[in-house]
Amino acid sequence: MYPEQIVTPMRAELTTAGFEELKTAAQVDATLTSKEGTILVVVNSVCGCAAGAARPGVKLALENEGNKPSKLTTVFAGNDAEATAQARKYFAPYPPSSPAMALFKDGKLVHFIERHHIEGRSPQMIAENLKMAFEQYC
Repeated sequence: MYPEQIVTPMRAELTTAGFEELKTAAQVDATLTSKEGTILVVVNSVCGCAAGAARPGVKLALENEGNKPSKLTTVFAGNDAEATAQARKYFAPYPPSSPAMALFKDGKLVHFIERHHIEGRSPQMIAENLKMAFEQYC
C-alpha cells in the first residue's frame, strides 16, 4: 500500500474529471453487474505510464464531442486491493494489468487497454484508442 497522501492527487486527477471511485468488491459488483449502458473502468496506478499517458489520455478522450460512456469508474491498484482484485475478475481473459482501461457495454467487456498498450504511448494515442471504442460502443 502506498501512503494515501501520495495517491490522493492521483485519485483526484480522475475524480475531478467525473470518475466514481470503487473502493470495495461490493461496489465493483454493484457497478459491473449492470446490464444496461456503458461503463468505463480505469485501473489507476502510481507508475509513470499512468501519470504520463493513462490519466491524461483518458481525460483527453472524454473531451471528445462524440459518444462517451454513461458511467465513469476507477479502482486504484496498490491501495484499493479488494476492489481492484474484484474488477480484474470481470476483465477475463486479460491478465492483471495496471494501469488498464476496460469498457463494458450492457454488462459485457467490449474493449480493453492493457499496460503494454499504454507504455511508450502518448496521451493523444491513448485518447484516440478510447475515442474509437466510444464511437463504436457508446
